[in-house]
Parts: sequence; C-alpha cells; structure tokens
Amino acid sequence: MLNQTALTHNLSVVQDLDASELWRWFAHICSIPHPSYHEEAIAMYIVDWAKSKHLTVWRDEVGNVIIKKPATIGMENRTPIALQAHLDMVPQANVDTHHDFTKDPIIMRFSDDKAWIKATNTTLGADNGIGMASCLAVLSDESVVHPDIEVLLTMTEETGMVGAIGLNAGVLTAPIMVNTDTEEIGEIYVGCAGGVDADVYLPLQYTDNVYDTALTLSITGLKGGHSGIDIHKNRANAIKIMGRVLAHLSRHCDFKIATIKGGSLRNAIARESVATLALHHANLDKFLQSLNAITHDLQTEIGVACPNLSICHVHADTPSQVIANTPTIINLINALPSGVVRYSDTIADVVETSLSFGVLAVANGELVATLLVRSLTQIGKNGVLSTLQSIADLAGAKAVFDGDYVGWNYDPNSVITPITARLYADILGHEPAIKVIHAGLECGLIKKNYPDMDIVSIGPTIVGAHSPDEAVDVASVAVYWQLLKDILKNSPIRS
Repeated sequence: MLNQTALTHNLSVVQDLDASELWRWFAHICSIPHPSYHEEAIAMYIVDWAKSKHLTVWRDEVGNVIIKKPATIGMENRTPIALQAHLDMVPQANVDTHHDFTKDPIIMRFSDDKAWIKATNTTLGADNGIGMASCLAVLSDESVVHPDIEVLLTMTEETGMVGAIGLNAGVLTAPIMVNTDTEEIGEIYVGCAGGVDADVYLPLQYTDNVYDTALTLSITGLKGGHSGIDIHKNRANAIKIMGRVLAHLSRHCDFKIATIKGGSLRNAIARESVATLALHHANLDKFLQSLNAITHDLQTEIGVACPNLSICHVHADTPSQVIANTPTIINLINALPSGVVRYSDTIADVVETSLSFGVLAVANGELVATLLVRSLTQIGKNGVLSTLQSIADLAGAKAVFDGDYVGWNYDPNSVITPITARLYADILGHEPAIKVIHAGLECGLIKKNYPDMDIVSIGPTIVGAHSPDEAVDVASVAVYWQLLKDILKNSPIRS
C-alpha cells in the first residue's frame, strides 16, 4: 500500500535535511497508511525489507515486528541494545478535512519558516513515526557503529498498547532498551504513568418530538492535543464545553437533545462536539440570547489558552424523536471530570493523576462516555475510578473499567541512564533534564515481562501530538539521531 506519488513528494521535502537516512525512512512511513488497527501494510513492508537485507526478522503472535542485526566489527564485546517504537499513528483530521487514514498517505510539508515538518489538517504521525524511522535507519545505515541490535516495533500502541501487552518473555535478549517515543529534545525519560480505560453507559429514553424547531450546535476551534502530555496546559475539552453550554441553556429554555457526539479518540483531548437540539420556535430568541451569553463567558475564560474557540448554531431538520432523559445526559456530561486531578508530591511539576473525557457517542440506544485515566500510582487510578463509579451510579448509568496497564518506575541503579545523560550533555553543551512523563509509554508493560531490562526513553521535539497541529522540529531530529548513534557506539562492555 505504499503510495509512490506520495513517497516521491515526501522524499523531495526531506532530501536536504541532516539525519538523511532517518528522514528517508520517515518519508516511506508517511507514504503507507498506518492508523491504529491498520498497521498490517507497514508491518509487512518492513518485514519484506528486512528479509531483502538478510536480517533476522519475524512477527510474534500479536503482530509485533522483531528484527535482529549483528554487531558491527569491533563491537561484538559490547552489551546488546534493543530499540523500540510502535507501528501505529493517531488518525486525527479537522472536521472539514476528508482524509481516509486507512487508504490515504500523509503528505509532508514544511512550516512557513522551514523549522518544522507537518501535515495539512491531519496528524503527521511523527508520534511515533520518527522513532520507528530511527530504528530502521540504524538497521539500514552501514555507517552506524553498534553492538548486537534488536528492534521491536509494537502493534496498536495508541489505542490500548496491544503489542506491549502481548509481548512474551524471552522474545528479547538485550538487557538494555532505548524507547523512542518521547517528544522533547534535551530530556531523558526514566518513568511514566500507568492508565486505565473508563467507559460510562447511560441508557437513552426516546420519545416523539413535540417541538417545532431544531438547531445544530457546534463547538470547534479548540487545540486538542495529547491527553497525557498536554493535560496540564488548560486546553479546553469540547465535550466538557458542550456540557457546560447545555447546562446553562437548560436553566433558561426548554429543549431536548436529538443527537450528540464529541471527540474521536480516547487519548486525545476532544477538539470538537456537535449536538442537535429540538425546541419551540417561540423560545428561539431567549435560547439564542442565553447561547450568546455563555459563549461570551467561555471566550473570556479560555480565550488565552484556546483563542479560536467557536460556538456556532445552524437550523436543522426537525427530528421525529428526541431523548426524553436529556437532563440526565446534560448532568452526566457536566459532572464527569476531565483534566488534572493531582500533582506529584515527590516529583516537582509533574502531574501525578489525571483523566481525559475523550469521546462522547450514541450507540445501541446508549450514551457512551469514553475516558482515559492516568496516574503514576495505582492508588491515584483507583481514586479516580471510585469517583467515576459514583457519578455513574447517581446518573443511573453503568461504569466499565478495562485495559489497566502499569506505569514505569524510575530505577536508581540504571546503567544506561547516566551514559545517556553524559552523551547528551556532550551534544547539547549542558546537562539534559531527567524526567518522568505523564503519558503511557510501553516501557512499564515491557518491564512486566522483562523486569531486569534497563530502559531510557528519548526523542526529538514533537508538538501537537494527537492533533492536526502535530509537527516535528527539524533541528531536534538531527540532535536526537546523533544521540541515538552515540548511545549505540558507547554501549557498555559486556559484564
């Protein structure tokens, strides 16, 4: 499924950049559709390439790709290193953009100042396409000096960490791993949050419509972003904004919801939400006055963080049925929390616990609220789940919790962390920051079956991940590539 036209274009964009082999691979990756649950084409493309280069390659029972390459001459006595990335990308597009992520390639472009690579109105897939490209570039670039290498490319990380969960013990033998899935140059990550999926199901009660007017209300223009990394940045959630708007309107006007939806991914901050409402025409002026008032308040409140917030309405066809328990829907959306719950008491400026209201949908006669809870501690996760259970009980809804995955705890005895820090400092000219990230890296799940594996996570600067604003800093990719090569070259002598 490699799109040759897209590949030709993408290669022309990156042809003069440093870290040329990495960028060449990224151009290929963008030219093959690979959203979550649709990674087969890119996985097989990589497998076929590895076989053509006579590398040891196979796929495990969940579809992860594992590739091994022997040490370069003189590095046979160095400790083997595993490099890890995930195969899938987040498929997000602006509401007026027609892009089929299962069929259409990503078309790369420069920002106006040529400092960033991005896509047009869609996610770029630099998360984790740059990391994947770097792993493959290590395998293909014969100038890279390295010990025995194992490359692990995992399936469906973005929507459940399927590959990491399904990775069996004994597949990997390297005692050191470099995860390539962090997004800030100058930082080394040595721990991450765990998470759990939370879904709340509210049965809907439909009734014949007695109203003579309908409006479709749209919340758009929000920044969105990664529900872990960006959760502390005061970015508004379109579903929560919709709940607040409807709660305000319900105190001034009589109406019923006909349809409602918002967001598109559990792990992305919802950027858009839409609802069709039925009301009496006689109350239309009062309704619009109330809508203008709450719109003004919200734009005043969040205008700095989300300057492009838009709350619009258009007339709609009058529906034949409406939802009788509209007040319960509004109260549930308004009551379900989203955002930072608690900052860490032990790690400065790090979010300990959060949750994000990612998707709101109607399916099989139920309103479905989809949330993702993250925490550095199991106690923190449990506390949020208790809150969600109570809210669901009060609303007469059902709460279902699934996909609990562990965090990654910092290892003070790590060997690779100080090596990485020293090499990074040599490149940067100053000490790197060693951090714990409030996002779900696969490292914790991998360590579950490989408890003695010594892991660090690094990556270039990527902004707007999980949103159409995603972009990767070109200069930072060259720095990241140099660091990765230096880590491989300086792998410790086997003990």
